[in-house]
Amino acid sequence: MPLFVEVALPVPMRQTFSYQVPEHIVIVPQKGMRVQVPFGRQQLIGLITAITDTCNLTPKQIKPIVSILDDAPLLPDSLYKLTAWAARYYFCSLGQMLSQAIPVALRKGAESKAATATYWTLTDAGRAADVNQLNRAPAQRKLFNALAERDLEQHEITALELSKAALKALDDKGWITKNSRVVSVDLSWRTQLEMTEEPHRLNPEQAIAVATLTLQSGYHCTLLEGVTGSGKTEVYLALLETILKQGKQALVLVPEIGLTPQTISRFRHRFNVKVSVIHSGLTDNQRLDAWRHAKTGEAAIIIGTRSALFTPMAYPGVIILDEEHDSSFKQQEGVGYHARDLAVMRGHLEDIPVLLGTATPSLETLQNALSGRYEHLQLGQRAGNAEKVRQGIVDIRNQPLRTGMSHALLNEMRIHLDAGNQVILFLNRRGFAPALICHECGHLHECDRCDAFFTVHQALGEIRCHHCSNQYAIPKQCHQCGSTMLAGQGVGTEQLASFLEKEFPNHPVVRIDRDTTRNKGSLEAHLNAIHKGEYKILVGTQMLAKGHHFPDVTLVGLLDVDGALFSADFRAPERFGQLYTQVSGRAGRASKPGTVLLQTHQSDNTMLRELMHKGYGEFARNQLNERKQALLPPAWHMILIRAEAHLAADADALLSQIGALLPQNEECEVIGPMPAPLDRKAGKYRRQLLFQTKNRNQLQQAFEQALPQIEQLPLAKKCRWSLDRDPQDLL
Repeated sequence: MPLFVEVALPVPMRQTFSYQVPEHIVIVPQKGMRVQVPFGRQQLIGLITAITDTCNLTPKQIKPIVSILDDAPLLPDSLYKLTAWAARYYFCSLGQMLSQAIPVALRKGAESKAATATYWTLTDAGRAADVNQLNRAPAQRKLFNALAERDLEQHEITALELSKAALKALDDKGWITKNSRVVSVDLSWRTQLEMTEEPHRLNPEQAIAVATLTLQSGYHCTLLEGVTGSGKTEVYLALLETILKQGKQALVLVPEIGLTPQTISRFRHRFNVKVSVIHSGLTDNQRLDAWRHAKTGEAAIIIGTRSALFTPMAYPGVIILDEEHDSSFKQQEGVGYHARDLAVMRGHLEDIPVLLGTATPSLETLQNALSGRYEHLQLGQRAGNAEKVRQGIVDIRNQPLRTGMSHALLNEMRIHLDAGNQVILFLNRRGFAPALICHECGHLHECDRCDAFFTVHQALGEIRCHHCSNQYAIPKQCHQCGSTMLAGQGVGTEQLASFLEKEFPNHPVVRIDRDTTRNKGSLEAHLNAIHKGEYKILVGTQMLAKGHHFPDVTLVGLLDVDGALFSADFRAPERFGQLYTQVSGRAGRASKPGTVLLQTHQSDNTMLRELMHKGYGEFARNQLNERKQALLPPAWHMILIRAEAHLAADADALLSQIGALLPQNEECEVIGPMPAPLDRKAGKYRRQLLFQTKNRNQLQQAFEQALPQIEQLPLAKKCRWSLDRDPQDLL
């Protein structure tokens, strides 16, 4: 009797494909196994979604599968259900969603079970060696000390950002050697959990939070709202201790790769268990190794960025999302899923608790907590003996500025630096200057492919568009009038850093932005140098604002906040509030009191005043009320349809036709088509259409009905168009 399978493939078509199982294949197909199949002229790897004994295609149309790659389903049932739910929610194909959920190596056909593992260990010569010989080679010393504690697998060396050159140097000395062993799953941590340090004493608020969390059983979603520096990580560690003692695993999601090394080291210091790390900085094979350890249950703790959300756990215990408000949890390219929303759904499907921790909750999460859908725990005190931060506004109207800095801020910096402390200056613009202006005719040099100005990068000797990466050498003459009097307009981090080096020659300056941390391990190296006090002035973009603990920073200055107060995006005030709170949380985290100064032309702005005097909590609650009145998310639910074309009229026409297919009444609203805030990008005109409804089901039903008709529109083949459910960014 013939057997057929339905297969989900990583293609944008919203359907599964039928294939026949030839008789020579002896493995019995099951839902969730990978198969290799012919598709057009190529062969693809997909997942089986159903097995049937009938097929409505003619025998000529149906093709046989080439091979079955697994002997058991790749994903547990709960994760399979999660991807199916997400594919429907984000209006993409099941194959596309499944390919988000599976490591790249498995999508290319790698073995899902490993036979051997490679690890590094100290040799007898290494054990007898004197570590002081490495005093002048800090990278080798760090690696040597790590190996003295225990053997390290190849993927752990990358995850801990240990140097490859140091690895080779120690290997050449004969102090370390590479071995391989047959993989056997070690689950000893489940019966006997070893603690490697004593837990800190919790303050009353932390103790109440931990007690509440450990009493929960089954699915619960909890928001832990704690001011910056209130010791949320300590609460996570105490909760993990309970979960691990029950023999269950924990999945911890962090927004940025830069935060993983410090999180890993905190967890490794506390628990002697295997910690798997998953993020985009690892190679495909390293990610696969980590995935296998989580799936077999060998890894007790899995730490990763948003893609780690889909990692299977043999013994699921808890999901923790740190900095849940961070926009990095929302994927921007391809399938625009939000890891926070899917983490809550996964907790629901696996019947385990989900903990969302942040000092500045997103309005969506805050609404769920205030309405009682989530449990709400608050930490209002800074941990230890850290004091509250002093805040001040510097009104720069009619003030002379030097490279964007007022005299008041420079004087304050001198006081803090002379006392031996560190200072952070925050400026959300990388590069030397945001635009190149002609001093004679006022012409601003604009990208020829986008509606945006070029940014000057002095060190690279080029002007570059940050939207399409278009770049040229810095011009010698104005393109309009031929004058040679060209100057950078505005201030970027590169220019600010070079000004401060001249202004404070005795205090070393470090700059942290996407340009200076591009190379692997460079962010980690900069952060270590800051901790050691090698740099006194820290200049950076929002990379500096995220979760870092700098005990010696006592002054934080925000240079250009006016741009954040006026924006085309309705989320701008919420983002600014989060950013301000996070950045000011970097000051005065230890025993030294901290100061935050804000430079603005809008010193009487009510939003600014409210944020400074009443704090983020009240500011966010007022923002929620404003959104309700304006019928904006999270009060209403939104989908953003983007279209881009070489002719603006094509994009407009397509979105008008889509708008006509969607319902409009008191509970459903279509806005647009309208130009995107950046109207032209990389030579194409961009238009957008907003569809919003009063409740989530209306949006789902209306759009599911319209989608097949939208895909049939002739213009849908001429323009590039995409859907963004619950958009985080309207730009």
